[in-house]
Amino acid sequence: MIWNPFAKTAPLVAAAAWEEVEAQLPFLARLSPAQRSRLRELALAFIAAKEWHAAQGLVLTRQMQLVIALQACLLVLELGLHWYAGWIGIVVYPGDFLIPRAQMDPDGVVHEYADAVLGEAWEGGPVLLSWFAEAGETLGVNVVIHEFAHKLDMRSGSADGMPPLHRDMSVQRWRRTFGAAYEDFCRRVDGGEDTVLDPYAAESPAEFFAVMSEAFFETPELLHEEYAQLYCELALFYRQDTHGATPS
Repeated sequence: MIWNPFAKTAPLVAAAAWEEVEAQLPFLARLSPAQRSRLRELALAFIAAKEWHAAQGLVLTRQMQLVIALQACLLVLELGLHWYAGWIGIVVYPGDFLIPRAQMDPDGVVHEYADAVLGEAWEGGPVLLSWFAEAGETLGVNVVIHEFAHKLDMRSGSADGMPPLHRDMSVQRWRRTFGAAYEDFCRRVDGGEDTVLDPYAAESPAEFFAVMSEAFFETPELLHEEYAQLYCELALFYRQDTHGATPS
């Protein structure tokens, strides 16, 4: 049964149920017991605040909601749920899905096609997510962290790799650091290098921010090794030090 998104109080979740869900998200081991407790509270509040839908015959379960909510709330653990204000819908699909696109070529001819995607975040609208029953089907891509990073990016307007920064952060330093890292990464991908970070990050500054956010939470050691200054900017933005954290 799907939880009522308009319930005034979130249902209780047994400790064993939390542990079963969190076992699917090994990167949560970096959190302290206090952080994990706060993350669970945020996840329940997030589930209650959003409107959940299952598409194409998928049966959306409480466990699936918890897996999604824990990852989404990990990004705002030190920021607050208000960073996800202004939109309400989450739509979950059984695996990847098709989104109709239209693109105009240089001659003015509009070409329509169906784009197969794992997820998509719409400005002011819902987050669309794919759900895979078997681990490893997404080939190392964290769809939830990726799409919710886009949502944070969109808080300053269209997704462009420049989320609204905190007052104690330097816009100039962010632009300089991200610009240099993005340019270097694109050069490496274009040169045919087999990068340890997802080459999809070279698609645009927005995708670079989303993919680097995935790495920040899932493989911070790799991110720090590849782009230490970029890691530091993300640590300032997310208010977390995932590289320095000790697994609990």
